[in-house]
Amino acid sequence: MTPLAIAVLVFDRISPFHLSVPCVVFGDCHPGLPAFDFRVCALEPGPLRTTAGFSVLAGHDLAGLADADIVIVPSWRDPAERPPLALLSALQAAHARGATVVGLCLGAYVLAEAGLLAGRQATTHWAYAEDFVRRHPTVRLDPDVLYVEDGGVVTSAGTAAGLDCCLHLLRQRFGAECANGVARRLVVPPHRQGGQAQFIERPLPASASDSRLSELLDWLRAHLAQPHTLDSLAARVLLSRRSFSRHFRQLTGATLGEWLLAERLALSQRLLESGEQAVEAIASLAGFGSPASFRLHFRAAYGVSPSAWRRAFKGEVAV
Repeated sequence: MTPLAIAVLVFDRISPFHLSVPCVVFGDCHPGLPAFDFRVCALEPGPLRTTAGFSVLAGHDLAGLADADIVIVPSWRDPAERPPLALLSALQAAHARGATVVGLCLGAYVLAEAGLLAGRQATTHWAYAEDFVRRHPTVRLDPDVLYVEDGGVVTSAGTAAGLDCCLHLLRQRFGAECANGVARRLVVPPHRQGGQAQFIERPLPASASDSRLSELLDWLRAHLAQPHTLDSLAARVLLSRRSFSRHFRQLTGATLGEWLLAERLALSQRLLESGEQAVEAIASLAGFGSPASFRLHFRAAYGVSPSAWRRAFKGEVAV
């Protein structure tokens, strides 16, 4: 089987962290995953300076994008700088032939300049949202999410959200268990839904009530099959309904309903990919209440039925 070809752009004055994100996910060897045809492709002749004071020398130039299955722009050095025409043309050609084109963080600016985001939903670092909308008014920017995919074009928020986005790409093609295994090796959360908030006002427990909420999240993950209500969970952590809702959103960036749905969908993915239970049984184990509700939510989230998802991953690697 021909290995999946992944091309990552590198340019002068790149942030080494942003470059390292796709490199550590796709360039390193991970158990359970095949080796990729991984290419770091230089925009300009090297060596190329980084923002950290050292230089990098890439093994490919822009020609390495020509037949890649996934093309990743890991950031961009200046939102006010229009990328070179050669790069924009290469990205347009990649998308036209069916490649997945990805813009991490400020890489969304490059994709927008290439015309790949016009009329599409996209995201970028929340601190640049106003500037992005002003420069690219035809893009339907959502500054509140971690990553979003629309029409074969994927964009992510800043810094660590790039990891979530790359793990999402792994999950699409190789299943939740493979992506979670890579996440464990990188010591990052195994799955954060793309719709999770970029900026959470208070991400770490700052009070006794928040500590109780953190423990509650672990308990909920172990009891997703059970029905849960605001009132029952608020009582469990000794908070009023209103206080519980406020603290829960501050801690997770989501409402209780949104968080439970994301966790139940993630569990159902793992069960579909790794087990033989019937769809009806998975609906019950994941807490959807009925198979019809499960199918409705699953299709809305992933665009396919649970059975189609299972067929995509059962017995072979999906590409």
